[in-house]
Amino acid sequence: MNKLRNFITFLTLIISFFILMTGCTHANSTSSSNKTKQGSNTAEPKEIRIGYQISPNGELLAKALGLLEKKYPNIHIRWIKFDAGRDVINAMASKSIDFGLVGTPPGAIGIANHLPFKVYYLHDMIGESEALVVKKSSSIHSLNDLQGKKIATTFSSTSHFSLLRALQHAHIDPKKEQIIILDMQPPDIYAAWQRGDIDGAYIWQPTQAKLLQHGGKVIITSADLTKEDIITGEFGIVSDEFAQKYPSIIKGYISVLNQAVHYYRDHPKEAAQALSKELGLSPEQSLQTMRQIIWLDASQQKDFFGDPDNPGKLSRVLKETGDFMKEQGNITTSPSLSTYQRALLTDLYQ
Repeated sequence: MNKLRNFITFLTLIISFFILMTGCTHANSTSSSNKTKQGSNTAEPKEIRIGYQISPNGELLAKALGLLEKKYPNIHIRWIKFDAGRDVINAMASKSIDFGLVGTPPGAIGIANHLPFKVYYLHDMIGESEALVVKKSSSIHSLNDLQGKKIATTFSSTSHFSLLRALQHAHIDPKKEQIIILDMQPPDIYAAWQRGDIDGAYIWQPTQAKLLQHGGKVIITSADLTKEDIITGEFGIVSDEFAQKYPSIIKGYISVLNQAVHYYRDHPKEAAQALSKELGLSPEQSLQTMRQIIWLDASQQKDFFGDPDNPGKLSRVLKETGDFMKEQGNITTSPSLSTYQRALLTDLYQ
């Protein structure tokens, strides 16, 4: 009897021990899970992949000054160059980049096609930095002189959008006037210009400056179009996956972009010197191109981003752009204003 009592006591101790251990293990597992969940907002990735373009704006200046590398010295920053926004959109769709810079037309197309990204920052509003440039030696003096001419631009870009809207506003039908609009990337436009294969191009900086250096003159600029409420701009996009995992990094990058804009405002000549290598222009030419766009800092974002109940200026521009792209057959449908608004990370600026 005593042996049985001792065995039961021993067995009870063993069971109690396992229950205690199981409870500790579960508690540790829960604690570890909570730490992982909480840490997702503060953790840092090993690498940040940024799809950038050669545009005289704050992001390119941040790259030139190495501001992001200084802020995150333990993260590998990989800058990936693209010639046009449509290529950035494709890279975002294939999950090849985390951040990217696009113009309003490719951005609107991406949102309309429900691609996995959000808009986190409006870098600039485009002015004279995009323009229709023709040969000085040509007989072209206005849009009405483009009949039968070859005009190059990059399709689905801000320049392409501006060219088509300019013709539409002037009541010029490219097909009836036999205006040949060619799809070319900026480097190809410059090469075609030098060969004499094209009569003109609607293009952005720094390619525009190179055309002007080699016998070009400006017919119309995107700044002229803003007077007719035809607006274009460049903004930053971030993948949905990255935004969910690293929201603090997005805020950190915004602070870097804000720093770059204020560096330009406070030290324009030094900023132009830093950007000249990126743009392939002299510091003086670089400063001129930088002044042709409206640089926006973090304090100016809220007015453009708005909130879910009060859509901002950017969602309205995207909606108008999407509607026009639908008319042109670039997308099958342009979604509602609320869809474009939901693509903006408005909570960053509340």
